Amino acid sequence: MEINDLTPAERRVWDAFPRGERVDFREDPDETGAAGENWGEERTVRAEVLTALVLSRPTANGQVAGLHVRGAKIMGKLDLNYAVVEHAIRLRACWFERKPNVYGAQLRSLTLNDSMLPGLSGATVRVDVALRLSCCRITGPVRLAGARIAGGLFIRKAVIGSPDGPDGPDTGEEAEEPALQVNHADIGTDIIATELTVHGQTRMNGTTVAGQVNLNDSRLLAPGGIALHAENLSVGTDVRGHRLQVQGMFNLTGSRIPGQLYLGRAAFSNPDGVALRASSCVVGEVWLSSCDTIQGVVSLRRSQFDMLHMPPETWPEQIRIDGLSYRTLAPHLPPEERLPALEREESGYLPYAYEQLSAAYRTVGDEAAARTVQLAKLRRHRRTLPTHARFWGLLQDATVGYGFRPLRAAGWLLALLLIGSIAYGIHPPRELKAGEAPEFNPVFYTIDLMLPIIGFGQEQAFAPAGWYQWLSYLLIVTGWVLATTTLAGVSRSLQRQ
Repeated sequence: MEINDLTPAERRVWDAFPRGERVDFREDPDETGAAGENWGEERTVRAEVLTALVLSRPTANGQVAGLHVRGAKIMGKLDLNYAVVEHAIRLRACWFERKPNVYGAQLRSLTLNDSMLPGLSGATVRVDVALRLSCCRITGPVRLAGARIAGGLFIRKAVIGSPDGPDGPDTGEEAEEPALQVNHADIGTDIIATELTVHGQTRMNGTTVAGQVNLNDSRLLAPGGIALHAENLSVGTDVRGHRLQVQGMFNLTGSRIPGQLYLGRAAFSNPDGVALRASSCVVGEVWLSSCDTIQGVVSLRRSQFDMLHMPPETWPEQIRIDGLSYRTLAPHLPPEERLPALEREESGYLPYAYEQLSAAYRTVGDEAAARTVQLAKLRRHRRTLPTHARFWGLLQDATVGYGFRPLRAAGWLLALLLIGSIAYGIHPPRELKAGEAPEFNPVFYTIDLMLPIIGFGQEQAFAPAGWYQWLSYLLIVTGWVLATTTLAGVSRSLQRQ
């Protein structure tokens, strides 16, 4: 490029570059690039001038060169396709006529904060320091698939996409593209995306982040579609989404999060499909505290959590938790508040879900709650049996609570003992052999009838008649049933322990 072709605005940028000085065209220090389309020639810089600067402009001796411009109207296409740029590029609060292209480029640092862009093409870009897009308004797709950023990716308070689709010059294929594409990227520190708004899909599948992904107070809006596609995401610490708003599916299938997946006070809405999908994940702690009821299906199949913090009211009407394992469940609540959620399993009765909940109570030392869950499991299983096969279960439940309510059997025995003692005390049975029978005792006679393994010599010495004989039959049969069901329940409990 001939230096004589430069406009006064371009001359300022050209002269400042070798010394890394800032050129500020703004009229107000709070001005952004939102209104840049109406800026005049005094703030207009051609993109080809900037390209020539970073690729061929000599630097000043003893100075660190760099492109540092604020408040410029950049016309044309900033094309750094496959370029190797040794200088930092900082274009803050600028307005871009066309989307910058840094596909396959090797950059020291790229900062576009507060700018207005029709998109960004940066797939497979390499950045030595950081990529900053905070407070940008980007109407088209941001393509960062396969990017390698040694530092962090910062997109705080940015707005990406449009509720009606891209409104830039390219609308055909872009209308079908994810709005934010950071899939298969490698981020050396963090992705800081607090207060981010994305209209369309955010794609992060296969991405590796050495630090955290922070989505606090962000909005991911893809109604009826996939708001976040982050399958096999791997982070070094946490994924945070405090007060996150999601319309569409929030998909973390196969992700690895050793710290916290914190989604406190988040709102998920996908009424006609899956709202939260975190299947086959391995996560340290999952926090869904103080959330409204999730609108849509929750799928946590085959995931492993060290701690799951999820109040009962957060669960939606339909869940998928086959194979879900967690060591502890918070907040600690009575099982009566946790059990209704297990009834919402899409596939119906799921024995493993009850076993897992029981194990979680047992982990924190609440054996009574664990037994209640086991009893609920057997009752739920009974409902899956044919009508004729339910009788034995009903009998065990009514008598001893499947062995988890042993005092119930004692109550039945005491009641029958009282009835038999009174009945036979009022009307003693006759002796079988006169003069040879021991002294009659109505209490021990009733015990003799009810407990077949105990013998006091009363049953063989006396024979009731009439309805008292039928009472003796009832006591014998009931005693056998109580003894059998009690032994079966105790045996089942011992096997679990």
